[in-house]
Amino acid sequence: MIRMLGGDAVGMSTVPEVIVANHMKLPCCAISVLTDECDPDNLAPVALSEILEAAAVAEPQLTSLYTELIKRI
Repeated sequence: MIRMLGGDAVGMSTVPEVIVANHMKLPCCAISVLTDECDPDNLAPVALSEILEAAAVAEPQLTSLYTELIKRI
């Protein structure tokens, strides 16, 4: 269904967090990291260690991105 609507990815927590921020009238910016591709055409079990590794790889880049973003705000 997501593909039919033009989506490429689904955030498991991003959407509910943005909805709550909007409800509280808080401006927000959401940046997500895909840690598990979960290709519906090629489903396979994934190990938690693989998900944590993907997050660890992204962490320095996200830290840099947010640091620069906050400086510019």
